[in-house]
Amino acid sequence: MVFVLTVDQRGSRSTTDLVPELLNSLNRRPRRSGLLRRFERTAGDEVQGVLSEARPTIDVIVELLRADSWYVGLGVGEVTEPLPRSTRAGSGEAFVFAREAVTRAKSSPHHVNVVGSDSRVAEQVETVLWLMASVLRRRSERGWAVADLLAEGLTRREIGVKLGISQSAVTQRTQAAGFAEEQRGRVLAADLLGAGVAA
Repeated sequence: MVFVLTVDQRGSRSTTDLVPELLNSLNRRPRRSGLLRRFERTAGDEVQGVLSEARPTIDVIVELLRADSWYVGLGVGEVTEPLPRSTRAGSGEAFVFAREAVTRAKSSPHHVNVVGSDSRVAEQVETVLWLMASVLRRRSERGWAVADLLAEGLTRREIGVKLGISQSAVTQRTQAAGFAEEQRGRVLAADLLGAGVAA
């Protein structure tokens, strides 16, 4: 089983084309492990990519939720092998599921949906992503600044020095940003996805 992400720009008729910037962001990083096929524009303001690992898939979804500009559909299932070189040419149930998921996302309160061959696991992963989305939506710019530095591995003392604030202020911003909740959510969603694939 693999993970197919189909992503469609929200409000594309009234805003600029964000696809080139998104493709650059999703494809440029060497750390993007598990990427079976690069993200490509498939049609209009839509992009699609294929991943083989649960945690990188969740990381991409969190990145998309942070941008708050995309409908995100995750399809979990089999694909027709061998995969063609181009993502656009791929086929199989995971691609069908991803299309169904992104369609559902357009009427979802959190703009992210999951469809898979195991509907129970898909619903569980979707639930975790919805909860994470509600946390991320409330995060302020100050909260993101602290969260990003924590994700880089800096200590609270180092973050305080870098941002010119006290360690207690760092702690307060970390709590207000829901950083611990986000990190646990990433792990739980990835574990659920991984367990569903292994089952």
